[in-house]
Parts: sequence; C-alpha cells; structure tokens
Amino acid sequence: MKMNPNATILLVEDDPNDVFLMKRALKSAEITNPLKIAEDGQQAIDYLSGTEQFANRSAFPIPSLIFLDLKLPYKSGFEVLKWIRSQPSLDSTLVVVLTSSSEDRDIKETYRLGARSFLVKPPTQSMLSDLMVSLKDYWIKHNEFTTPNQNPQIVEK
Repeated sequence: MKMNPNATILLVEDDPNDVFLMKRALKSAEITNPLKIAEDGQQAIDYLSGTEQFANRSAFPIPSLIFLDLKLPYKSGFEVLKWIRSQPSLDSTLVVVLTSSSEDRDIKETYRLGARSFLVKPPTQSMLSDLMVSLKDYWIKHNEFTTPNQNPQIVEK
C-alpha cells in the first residue's frame, strides 16, 4: 500500500529554524501529510510510546515516516533509533536520518541501528525543497508501506 496522505510524519528536531525550514520544504514539495514535532530525543520516545502529553493516539498517531536528527538534547538520535528498533510494533516504521553530519562513522552507525536512509541537511532552502521533492517521489509515491499499529505494545528498555 502507498503511504496514506493522512499518515503522520514525525520530525524529531531541536532547532526551531530547521523545523521552520522543513515545514516550508514539505509545503513546497506538496507533501501535505500531518506533521508532528518532537523537540528532543526523550520527547520522541514519549511520542512514540504514547506517554506523557502524547497519550491521546487520535491526536498523536503513530507516524509512518520519521525524520530524525542525530544531535538532540536528552537522548541522541542514535539512542532514539536504537529504542525504535527495539520496539517490535515499530519495526516497519520508516526512519530517515536528516542531520548536518556527514561523518562516515555516523552513517555506518545509523544504518547498523536500522535507519532506512541517511540524508545530510542541505545548505539552502531551495536544496532542501528539492530533497523533499525527491523524497516524495521515492518514499511517498512509490514505496510500499504497512499500516502503523496505533496501539503498539511498548517494550521497556
């Protein structure tokens, strides 16, 4: 099944400027899926667990696609990715690392931990918009998705 146009996208990003730029890029690429924001690594885990302020699953549904920064407060993107992949109910969730790092060790580690893609944040808004158009063509228009489990069993680790 193709990605549902109502399927949620979760952006895990602590920089408000990057959040703003990403919202503009998604709009420019005509990606109209609902976008939720987690501002740090712990908040991302809380969102995905459905705990704290994210307990209402109709307001905070399990995302089909997660954009994950690596350099985050409280828990790093590596820790978040490791946690996501330890949750059987999230094993098919698409995690795209979107970060400023292009270090080979970071790329290797994110793939080892189960990221599906590693993207370096482009230096300009137009390049970010172009990247989102490419992402839309591949991941949203052509990639096949499973339906996210809205009542996942979260494993404490």
